[in-house]
Amino acid sequence: MTSRERVLAALNHQETDRVPTDLSGHRSSGIAAMAYARLRDYLGLPKKPIRVYDPVQQLAIVDEDVLQRFQVDTIELGRAFALEDKYWSEWVLPDGTPCLMPVWAKPERRNGDWVLRSEATGRVIARMPRGVWYFEQANFPFLEHEDLNRLEAEFSECLWSGLPSPPGPIVSGPDGEARLARGARTLRQQTDRAIIALFGGNLLEFGQWFYRIDNFLMLLAGEPERAHRFLDRLVEIHLRNLQAFLGAVAEHVDIILFGDDLGMQSGPQVSPAMYREFFKPRQRLQWRMVKERAPHLKIMLHCCGGVRELLDDLIDAGLEAINPVQITCRGMEPAGLKHDFGRRITFWGGACDTRDVLIHGTPAQVREHVRRNLEIWRPGGGFVFQQVHNILADVPPANVVAMYDASR
Repeated sequence: MTSRERVLAALNHQETDRVPTDLSGHRSSGIAAMAYARLRDYLGLPKKPIRVYDPVQQLAIVDEDVLQRFQVDTIELGRAFALEDKYWSEWVLPDGTPCLMPVWAKPERRNGDWVLRSEATGRVIARMPRGVWYFEQANFPFLEHEDLNRLEAEFSECLWSGLPSPPGPIVSGPDGEARLARGARTLRQQTDRAIIALFGGNLLEFGQWFYRIDNFLMLLAGEPERAHRFLDRLVEIHLRNLQAFLGAVAEHVDIILFGDDLGMQSGPQVSPAMYREFFKPRQRLQWRMVKERAPHLKIMLHCCGGVRELLDDLIDAGLEAINPVQITCRGMEPAGLKHDFGRRITFWGGACDTRDVLIHGTPAQVREHVRRNLEIWRPGGGFVFQQVHNILADVPPANVVAMYDASR
C-alpha cells in the first residue's frame, strides 16, 4: 500500500498492512523544535537548520530523512510553501538552540520577555516570559468592547489566528487562491503521503480568544442571544473562507482539519445540550459544505480533552476522525472508546500518553505502553498512529524512537 492508500483505508475502517503513522501532519502531531534538534543528533543525522513552522508552539518542520526513518504516511499542505530562504529569519530557541522563524513572526525583547506583535497594528498579541517555552495570548479583542462589524478585521489581533504557520501570508492578497492552488497541486505531484489541509473553523475557541475564556463561557450561559449573534457572524466568515479554500485545494488533498478544543481533563467544557444549541448546527454547516463540494475529503477535528459525552453529536454532525484522543482524560480510555465508537469514527491519536509516559517513562515502558494501546486501537481499522498531542521540548529522544519503533 502507498502511504495515502494506507491512511485512507484506515479512515474507511479497513485494516492495513501496517498501522498508518502521522508525525507533523498538523499543528498537534508535531515535535517541539528543541526536542527535534536533540532527536536528529540522537539518530546521527546530518546537521540541518531547525525551522520553526508554528511560532506559537515552536514546532519544528520535520525533514524528509526523519519522516522516512519513522515511515510517516502524512504530510501537511503547508509543506508546499515557504521553501525559499527569504521566508525565514534567524532566532534562538529558549534553550539556546539556533533556529529559523517565519519572517512574519518577529519575536522581540520587551522587559526581559519575548513578545510577538500584530502585523496590522503593532499591538502585542503574544508573550513568552523568561523560563517559558511557548507564547501565550496577550490580547483579547472583545475583552472590553465588542464590535461584530470588526470581527474579521480583529483576526490579526489574536494569537492563534494572527500568527499562522506556512503558507500564512504567502497566499494572501488578490492572487492568493491561485498561489494556494499551485502549491497544493505541486505537493500532490511530489508525494504519495496523505495530505492534510488545515482550515480551522473554530467556534468555541474563537469566542474564548476574543472575549477571554471566562467571559465567553459566561456569555454562553447568561446571554445566549448575544452569543448566537457572535457565532452567526463568525460562521458566516468561516463559510465564505471555507468555500474559497475548497476551491483552491480540494482536488489536491485528502483530509481537511478543523479545530475546537471542546474538552477539559475532567470532561467537556460545555454540556451536550449547550453543544447542540450553539456549536453542532454551525459545525454541521461547515462539514456539509465540505461534503457537497468535495465528497472524497475526510473531515477531521482537532479537539483536546475529555469529549466522550459529545462524540455521538459530533459524529451526527458529520465528523469522521478526531484528534488527539487524550486518553488520560475522564471517559477517554481506549478500550471504551473503541468499543462504543470505533465503527463510526476514526481515532487519530491516543497511541502514547504524552503527559506522563512519553516524558517520564523509560524506552521499555514507552514500547510496552504503545503495544498495549495498539492491541486496542488497530483491529478493524479506524485508527491512525499518533501520540497524544505534540512531542514536548523535554521528551528524551530515546523515548521518541521507542514510541515510533513500537508501532511496527
